[in-house]
Amino acid sequence: MSEHESTGLRERLIEAGVDLVAEEGAQALSLREIARRAGVSHGAPRRYFPTHLELLSAIARRGFADLQARATAAVGSPEAAVGAGAHPRAQLATLAGVYLDFALTRRGMYELMFRHDLLESGRLGLRETSLPMFATLVDLVARARPGADAPVVAGALWANLHGIAQLWGWGSLQLTTGTGDFAPLLRAALDAHLGPEDPDAPMSSGDPGGRRSPQGPDARLGPADPNGRFGKEDA
Repeated sequence: MSEHESTGLRERLIEAGVDLVAEEGAQALSLREIARRAGVSHGAPRRYFPTHLELLSAIARRGFADLQARATAAVGSPEAAVGAGAHPRAQLATLAGVYLDFALTRRGMYELMFRHDLLESGRLGLRETSLPMFATLVDLVARARPGADAPVVAGALWANLHGIAQLWGWGSLQLTTGTGDFAPLLRAALDAHLGPEDPDAPMSSGDPGGRRSPQGPDARLGPADPNGRFGKEDA
């Protein structure tokens, strides 16, 4: 097999995994099913990914790259933001909104991306792909809250966002708060970690840090299909 054919098959295996995790969730990512979808024998993935963990890591890397691309499109690079005089609090609200939107529309991939017990974080460039977004978060926190221990505050804010994403995806927060909009929860998280918002500060562009669930407060959001549409989970 030529190098070109070998690279093409490797990419097919990853793409099959990306589609599978979007449709059926991280628990469905068996080597056999990925191979079947890629149209190869069940032993073929081992030629390119010696362990199951390495293939899962390659799939998760696609998720991190997608999330990073969405974040960059929404808030730009830190250097460009400083040059343009963008307000860091507004950028944090926008970035957090992007993160939550990704978590809720790509739930299977999101779950896989943060299962570091399943992933080879130091292999296949996964760590290099996952860390830049956190660095952006640290930079924005440092500018929004000067004097704070920015990595620690950024880590706490990230943990808060992750909790909102998980509990919202399960339907728990809609039930307990009676709201179908996670924007108030996002604002509360930013206030808790950054202090109350300056009333004279500009609002974030576009989505002000959250959007209404398209299925209402009582719906449970199921995994998104490859086109990003929501679907209900089975009761």
